[in-house]
Amino acid sequence: MVIAVICIAAVGLVAAISLALADKYLSVREDPRIGMITAALPGANCGGCGFPGCDGYARALVAGTAPVGACAAITTDGAAEISNILGVSASVTEKRVALVKCCGTRSEAIRVGDYNGICDCNVAAATAGGDKGCSYGCLGYGACANVCPKSAITIVDGLAKVDKRLCIGCGKCVSVCPKKVIALVPASATMHVLCNNPEKGPSVRKVCGVGCIGCRLCEKNSGGKEANHFTFNGFLASVNYSNPPSDSQIAAKCPAKCIAEDAHFESGV
Repeated sequence: MVIAVICIAAVGLVAAISLALADKYLSVREDPRIGMITAALPGANCGGCGFPGCDGYARALVAGTAPVGACAAITTDGAAEISNILGVSASVTEKRVALVKCCGTRSEAIRVGDYNGICDCNVAAATAGGDKGCSYGCLGYGACANVCPKSAITIVDGLAKVDKRLCIGCGKCVSVCPKKVIALVPASATMHVLCNNPEKGPSVRKVCGVGCIGCRLCEKNSGGKEANHFTFNGFLASVNYSNPPSDSQIAAKCPAKCIAEDAHFESGV
């Protein structure tokens, strides 16, 4: 019994010494700035910066392989803290939020079928393009809501809606949408064209009661083409967010009712 105890104690001593030596000579010391930067980041781990989570972005910052302003969700104080840690100038990109460029609810947009498959936009789109008459519109099966890390997207009446107060602008919803109907826009913007269909007015009207018809009244009512408050893709108007219109009556004068202003930005309403 005594010999067994001595043997076990000896083995434990040898193991302890080996671990101590390995820790001293073989361990890789982590830069303490990584932990400090990770703590200053929002912790959303959304991947919007292009790195695998906040820890991955922090490591890239310390290694000098990532730009300081890549995090869309970071606060001004957080950015300033990271800049102090790294010894560089503070850099904060303008906050952006997701916009669903569609207001075609089930009561406004024509459905050309009765989809009963898996409740996912990508699966629905793979089934003859989906059941919505407008091939550019939101299908409303929640692929964007499923990937949103902040639960900022809900599906109401067959249409995705984004709450600006919760959205961190990670862009996951933009990537997953099969119809490319979601875009990131400046959080400060208050006027939006909620349509994604660039076709002529008659074609749009056949499938949706609130689609942009390309009448250009928004452009005319905001000072004309020279004012450059709106841009056009085919017959589809879009707000020029670098030079937005200030007249709130533009939305009210839109005959298609697809221009909206927001208070806290629940898009699609």
